[in-house]
Amino acid sequence: MTDPLPNNDAYGTPADAFGPESHRHRRSVAKERNHSLGAKQLGENGGRNSADDLLEAMGYQAQLLRSRSTLQVAFMSFVLASIPYGLATTLYYPLAGGGPVNIIWGWVAVSLIVLCVAASLGEITSVYPTSGGVYYQTFMLAAPSYRLIMSWICGWAFVVGNITITLAVNFGTTLFFAACINVFESEPGVGIFAAETWQIYLIFLAITLLCNAVSAFGNRWLPWLDTFAIFWTFAGLICIVVCVLAIAKNGRHDAAYVFGEFDPSYSGWPAGWSFCVGLLHAAYATSSTGMIISMCEEVQQPATQVPKAMVGTIVLNTIAGLVFLIPLVFVLPNQADLAALVSAQPTPVIIKSAIGSTGGTIALLIPLLVLALFCGIGCTTASSRCTWAFARDGAIPGSRWWKQVNEKLDVPLNAMMMIMVVELALGLIYFGSSAAFNAFSGVGVICLTLSYASPILANLITGRKQVVDGNFYLGKLGWFCNVVSIGWSALALPLFCMPTAIPVDKEYMNYASVVFFAFFVVATAWYFVWGKKNYRGPPTHDGDAVLEARRASIAVSHDGKMRY
Repeated sequence: MTDPLPNNDAYGTPADAFGPESHRHRRSVAKERNHSLGAKQLGENGGRNSADDLLEAMGYQAQLLRSRSTLQVAFMSFVLASIPYGLATTLYYPLAGGGPVNIIWGWVAVSLIVLCVAASLGEITSVYPTSGGVYYQTFMLAAPSYRLIMSWICGWAFVVGNITITLAVNFGTTLFFAACINVFESEPGVGIFAAETWQIYLIFLAITLLCNAVSAFGNRWLPWLDTFAIFWTFAGLICIVVCVLAIAKNGRHDAAYVFGEFDPSYSGWPAGWSFCVGLLHAAYATSSTGMIISMCEEVQQPATQVPKAMVGTIVLNTIAGLVFLIPLVFVLPNQADLAALVSAQPTPVIIKSAIGSTGGTIALLIPLLVLALFCGIGCTTASSRCTWAFARDGAIPGSRWWKQVNEKLDVPLNAMMMIMVVELALGLIYFGSSAAFNAFSGVGVICLTLSYASPILANLITGRKQVVDGNFYLGKLGWFCNVVSIGWSALALPLFCMPTAIPVDKEYMNYASVVFFAFFVVATAWYFVWGKKNYRGPPTHDGDAVLEARRASIAVSHDGKMRY
């Protein structure tokens, strides 16, 4: 059998995450374990122990508590996407891009594509389940001649993508909250909230601080919060769907309009390209697909639970998205009026038009606002884990601070606070451009797409040999999913740098291309200035030990019994 993890010590050496300093931060339960990679006592904690042994075989000590079950990690994956909130805040893009066809069929198309991305990442994660996520996986899958630079770019893309998508979520919540306030009008068409630039930034500041506080100080309760969010989401979704369709004060469109109307004239782009630009709506809502990998070291059986959570969540999100979007399109007001909204937040306007009551509209918007906060908390948690994991391999300046784990809170608090400061600093861009949200969401999707494509491409180039031993191996279907994923990535990178509509001026320009290019130049330059001499990638250990630990991890079921 081919060794799935060749020993290439010339290209990767054990990182200081495995060194004495890191030992001080190991959680206490790890001290009670037998660290042998051989025979294990598979009792009540068998699954947890084998997962920690696999992690240790890959070069890391367990520093975070494994507290999440299969359902809980699936719930967190769902919260990271937060359908229907994720679709509500970016509904402007497909409305400007083409209307109903762009909204409905764009969502279906992107969901099917992202299902292939999730399946591709699931295969790889079942073999390499670490918080380093796609960065670690890229290093292990790529050829020795280019694994350092490829994993470096992937790691930075993953970190920047996590940070900017978290920023986009919190900033989107701010804009959505302002639009909800303006459901109340001082006169027809004029909301009561001026939404000045400084007011928007202060609301964004408060939301960001709240999400970080809950993520840091409420870590032990986050799995239960994610569970509550699932029931909250579906209860709110049912209320919105029933009320909007039942009341429909201004009438309902017919099915031909809902599933066949396409008018790209509001974007200025040619019809086909206009449809594609409108796909940012769906791509943004599904961009969190691989972020859940960063939670692998807090999951009891990551090699099986995380792949299932990624794929299962996409299926659930697709259904929930259709249930949310189709009723809204049935009661859609005039497309031209929605495309001309200064707030670029059409969802409150659509619901108010259907309900005809300000109080009723606010009542239906509250579930989306609460879900927005859940999403912000989840993204804050995931982004802190991926940054911490990248820092422990020495890839971020000041790594000795960012790799620390607060033992009392059981979170990488320093990394979380650093991310928060970066987000608040980037949020200042809004003072110079009212289209800042476009840049945040666009660059988040672009960077995450690039980071997801890296291990998938490396896996394809090496003939998918290293995923054969994973328990999520898809065989020939995996080849298809990999090719679709790479094709989507090649389209998405230039696509989401485009402005939503043309002609465009400096105020409404999509600056995602500028931010992404700056990231790419800085990350590459920093590699040649510092990384080439100092960065050695994640730790690499003997492949036989990793394979043995992986087999043991796969063999353990949820109740600690052996699987035959």
